[in-house]
Amino acid sequence: MELNKKQHWETVYKTKNPNQVSWTQETPKTSLEFINSFGLEKTAKIIDIGGGDSKLVDYLIDEGFENITVLDISSKALEKAKKRLGDKSKKVNWVVSDITDFEPESTFDVWHDRATFHFLTTDEQVEKYKEITTNFVDGFLIIGTFSENGPTKCSGLEIKQYNQDMLASEFKHGFEKINCIKENHLTPFGTSQNFLFCGFKKQQR
Repeated sequence: MELNKKQHWETVYKTKNPNQVSWTQETPKTSLEFINSFGLEKTAKIIDIGGGDSKLVDYLIDEGFENITVLDISSKALEKAKKRLGDKSKKVNWVVSDITDFEPESTFDVWHDRATFHFLTTDEQVEKYKEITTNFVDGFLIIGTFSENGPTKCSGLEIKQYNQDMLASEFKHGFEKINCIKENHLTPFGTSQNFLFCGFKKQQR
């Protein structure tokens, strides 16, 4: 199954351009607003989970952040991002991994995930994800999923929709919710997808 999932995403990124996939954003406005609201030092360690060839990393580099990691299951997706960034790509730590297999080498100040968590549809996958965030996030968590008014599938795969209470409940052992917002994402094909974004802060033990 894991191999099939990897093959699925490798094929998507190999065969489609950004204007042919629903998640493309020219400016990741909401994600940047959350990150900038945390009052971080430029040395803060930020990871983008399932970042693919998202442009969030471009903006973070341009804002002067120095410790950026981008993780994705698809090596093809990361190759596209590296190619787009050119020399700037050397400033980024690139990780090819399924999120549930990820073994971080250090902790992170910010964990950003737009549209990876909602692909975890089994309790086992969700628990593994929560275990990694609890152990390796020291600061803030930003999770963006499809809301209850959003799609039930993405890229042909089943997803799990969330509302504020459900998402806050998943991370309550370790994180406290700061705020949540809903956002309509306009896809390159002119359709609308309703997202829920929540920001969380690590609870001090």
